[in-house]
Amino acid sequence: MDPKRSAGVPPAVAGASRPRFGRVTIRDRGRLPHWELDAGLYFVTFRLADSLPAPVLERFRSERQSILATAAQMGRELSADERQRLAKLFGAKIECHLDAGAGSCLLARPQIALVVADAIRHFDAKRYRLLAWCVMPNHVHVVVRLFPGQELAATVHSWKSFTAKQVNQILRRSGPLWGREYYDHLVRDGDQLDRIARYVINNPVMAGLRNWPWVWGHDAPTTAGETPALR
Repeated sequence: MDPKRSAGVPPAVAGASRPRFGRVTIRDRGRLPHWELDAGLYFVTFRLADSLPAPVLERFRSERQSILATAAQMGRELSADERQRLAKLFGAKIECHLDAGAGSCLLARPQIALVVADAIRHFDAKRYRLLAWCVMPNHVHVVVRLFPGQELAATVHSWKSFTAKQVNQILRRSGPLWGREYYDHLVRDGDQLDRIARYVINNPVMAGLRNWPWVWGHDAPTTAGETPALR
């Protein structure tokens, strides 16, 4: 599969992207809350362990805890506004820091980027349908529609676990490769899908990376500087 090849989003996928039925499962595990829907469509980001400075991580965690604590003290679930604040906190804000290129940026090495790209593509059309993806120097974006019965947490874990072992072998090193957490957004409609897919395939250009080969997705017009509105 050529990473430079792009294809349009199938109309059936875009038209069915708004969840109309099914139970949304909220997974927290003491870290970020994740909203999961059977056969859901997701925008997922995971990053290298050294890609964010400690003060930045601490600030994000503090803001997150404040949002969650307010809802917990009032004995209620997160409001729509609080969910939007969390999405923005772990979306555009964190992306700005990632695109600055902090850390070792191991994914800029072609051999390492290929391991990650191959892992993402391995179960395409078997366990999920890929709509867009991009391997950046220190993080990864994936827009993916899970097939019924597949869980987002298990899917992301398989990507991270397999690639960590492979990359550590290549580099003859040990220790964590990826950050403990991943960031996801449940995509609700075709317009949102289009904005997010544009963002993913244009991320290298917006980060100043020219002729970047590790990107594939929805063949949308380039809109430099556009950030997906996670509403």
